[in-house]
Amino acid sequence: MAEQSTVARPYAKAAFEYARDNDALKAWSEALALLGQVVQDPEARRLLGSPQLSSAQKVAFLKALLADGKTAKATSDDLERFLAGLADMHRLGALNAIAVQFEQLRAEYEQRIDVNVTSAFKLDDKQQSTLLNALKKRLNREISITTQVDKSLIGGAILRAGDTVIDGSVRGRLNRLSEALTT
Repeated sequence: MAEQSTVARPYAKAAFEYARDNDALKAWSEALALLGQVVQDPEARRLLGSPQLSSAQKVAFLKALLADGKTAKATSDDLERFLAGLADMHRLGALNAIAVQFEQLRAEYEQRIDVNVTSAFKLDDKQQSTLLNALKKRLNREISITTQVDKSLIGGAILRAGDTVIDGSVRGRLNRLSEALTT
C-alpha cells in the first residue's frame, strides 16, 4: 500500500496543480474518483495489466468510461493525455491512490476537512451544530461531519480529522488510566 502511495504522489500533485491552474478541480476530482474505483475492480485491473493491450487501448477503455458526459470536453482531452502518460509508465494501477491524494490536496487548497465523529450515542442536530462550530473555529477550515455510533465507547466521542485523533471517550480514558497504573 505504501508503494502505491509513493508512486501516486508526483502524479497526484501534477494533476492537482494542472486542475487548479485551469479551474477544473471539480471535473478532475470526479473523473479521478471514478477511475480510482474502476481500477479497484479485479476484472478492470486484469484488463489494464494485460501486456496484450497497448497503452492507447487501455486509455481508450478508461476514456470510454468517462464518456457519460460528467467531465467537460476540455478536461477529458487533458485527462486523456494524463492517462496516456500513466499508461506509458505502467502506472494505471495507481489511479485509486492518485485519486485519494488528489482529494487531499484539493481539501487542503479549499481549506476544508472531513471529520469523522464516533460517539457512544447518536448526536442530535444541536450537538452536531455545536461541534461543527467548535471544530471550524479550532481548525480554521470548512468542516464536513460524518457521525457514527459505537456503544462500546461507553460515553463521550472520538474525533478523526485527517491525521488528528481526539479521543474523548470514556473507554479511551479508562484505557489511559489502566496504562498509567500498569507502568
